[in-house]
Amino acid sequence: MTKLVEVIEGGDRLGEGPVWNVADQRLWWTDIHNRRLRRWGPDRRAIEDVATPERLCSFALADGRPQAVLAAFETGLAWFEPDSGALDWIERPEAGGTGRRFNDGRTDRQGRFWVGTMVEDEARAGPATAGLWRFDGARRFERCEDGVAISNSLAFSPDGRTLYFADSPRRRILAYDLDPDTGALRGKRLFAEVERGYPDGATVDAEGRLWSARWGAGEVVCHAPDGRVVQVIETPASLPTCCAFGGPDLSLLFVTSATDSLSAQERAAQPMAGAVFVYESGTVGLAEVPYRRG
Repeated sequence: MTKLVEVIEGGDRLGEGPVWNVADQRLWWTDIHNRRLRRWGPDRRAIEDVATPERLCSFALADGRPQAVLAAFETGLAWFEPDSGALDWIERPEAGGTGRRFNDGRTDRQGRFWVGTMVEDEARAGPATAGLWRFDGARRFERCEDGVAISNSLAFSPDGRTLYFADSPRRRILAYDLDPDTGALRGKRLFAEVERGYPDGATVDAEGRLWSARWGAGEVVCHAPDGRVVQVIETPASLPTCCAFGGPDLSLLFVTSATDSLSAQERAAQPMAGAVFVYESGTVGLAEVPYRRG
């Protein structure tokens, strides 16, 4: 059974993309709309904030570049050094006011970075014009899926052969067969229907179970590898956004949350909204794989 053991009160407007950095034993995450990368460790307690040049939507740590992250900003991918502020753009597919921005992202078990986009302004972008992108070790940035409204729930099975993905408004989590050598996707299929809220960010534990944050439902739902619901965690806020395993033995489950879109009355009723919730999970997670250049 899970147990809430700590609340990291940060007042995030849209907390997202938590990553446990094994090297410095700290949780890194982003508060997208407040344009800040955040870092917290149990040895330091205080949250350290780094301003970002655009909204930082997701990111990956990088093999061989401990000073930098591979950042999915609102308009595209860049190398970003939090401590110096150095910025090196790679690709910017959503620059120029397309009505879309980048969103959820995560590395697969081979170190490729996958990131989805989302429609923010349908009048400008059109409906369901977002997609899913893959950035591999040869620096190829390729679009792998189309017809998406809001990309979310990117996660990978422990053996690296299954990719999980959701277009949140459709309230379905999908699974794909992933070729570990080439990164090619095939065998698209339904993994789970979502009855309450919307599937947001997700992660996978060492036993292959998918832990899915449910925006609007105030829940994190744990699915067995066959899609069955095996556990539901109620969160102290209605807008949990993403989850990640961390801590010295990767047994803590960190859940980010948001205040964005809550009314004043809802915020008053949810004083912990925008915090990061820390649970003793009763299981063990997997360390995030850094982005690996070929």
